[in-house]
Amino acid sequence: MSVSIPPPKCLKKPLAVPHRLMLGPGPSNVPARILQAGANPVIGHMHEETFEIMSDIKSGIQYMFQTRNIMTLAVSGTGHTAMECAIFNAVEAGESVLTAVNGIWGERAAEMAQRIGARVNTIVSPPGGFFTNAEIEQALSKYSPVVFFLAHGESSTGVLHPLDGIGELCHKYDCLFLVDSVASIGGVPLYMDEQGIDILYTGSQKVLNAPPGTAPISFSERACQKIFHRKTKPISFFLDLNWLANYWGCDGKPSRIYHHTGPVNAFYSLRESLAILAEESLENSWKRHEKVAEYFQAGLESMGLKLFVKERKARLPTVTTIVAPHGYNWKEITNYIMKTHNIEISGGLGPSIGLVLRVGLMGCNSSKTNVDKVLAALKDALKHCHKSKV
Repeated sequence: MSVSIPPPKCLKKPLAVPHRLMLGPGPSNVPARILQAGANPVIGHMHEETFEIMSDIKSGIQYMFQTRNIMTLAVSGTGHTAMECAIFNAVEAGESVLTAVNGIWGERAAEMAQRIGARVNTIVSPPGGFFTNAEIEQALSKYSPVVFFLAHGESSTGVLHPLDGIGELCHKYDCLFLVDSVASIGGVPLYMDEQGIDILYTGSQKVLNAPPGTAPISFSERACQKIFHRKTKPISFFLDLNWLANYWGCDGKPSRIYHHTGPVNAFYSLRESLAILAEESLENSWKRHEKVAEYFQAGLESMGLKLFVKERKARLPTVTTIVAPHGYNWKEITNYIMKTHNIEISGGLGPSIGLVLRVGLMGCNSSKTNVDKVLAALKDALKHCHKSKV
């Protein structure tokens, strides 16, 4: 037999990737230091040196999450993988799950739980809103869930949801508190242990400025008690915490057994991003993101643009949502800024489609210099993009 399909001509051309200022809701730009770390030689995913790097990553995640949880690791995949890891391990078919829906991530969590046969109930707030602790307690009492899901930083709407007191309420009703911090961790204060969070996860490509593909996650002792005493095996072999715990050296066993081939070079990048965060310190990172976000918000308001999230305390510093300018096509604005200024900003997502423009200022991208660039780009776009007379 002979080869009938020839080599594709496109692969005979060199790879060409543009340089862009990534000020959308993610991924963010990756600093040279992190790219260089990821370019180190590949070694085996079961080598002692890899295990040492993984141990460093665990320590970095514990610092970032402010937790002493032994069951702390990074899932091989993006934030969606960590979301599924949390739900697939903590929930069994037929169990009650409660999700807070004030944007796309609550919707996604609900669908994931539904797909494994959970009884899913939701509390719903309009895009840009959030829930009071009284509303959450009422739902906990009504539905008796085993897990309550909440997005700390709802990147589709730009809401930073308050966390204080919710973990205590969940434990009062014998419920695990599951928090998505993909868009928030590192940019705003969060204290996993002190705030009673049982399962917390994030992604590598936001404030951490690492390439997409690894997702830090941590489980409390309460969460582990439920997960390791479940009646059925988790629906996913790849995300089974029994296996992941062993691979990451979290189970106290003397040897690690092959489960999957970990993304070794992605581990290098993640370790370096956590090292950068540790060098700056969480407190300084939180302050910088807050100051830059306030500077950006003031600049937007001086242009006559409106912020989508009305309450100042509920604005997510890492992803700012702007009310889509009246009379303009939001897509034309984002396309113009990309083409003319080589800057990525985004429109809405899920419930916020057509309602907002989203600008991400995360990690190394959170600077007044970048704010000035995006403000200038927005002014230029509003001057040159078509505006209807309606």
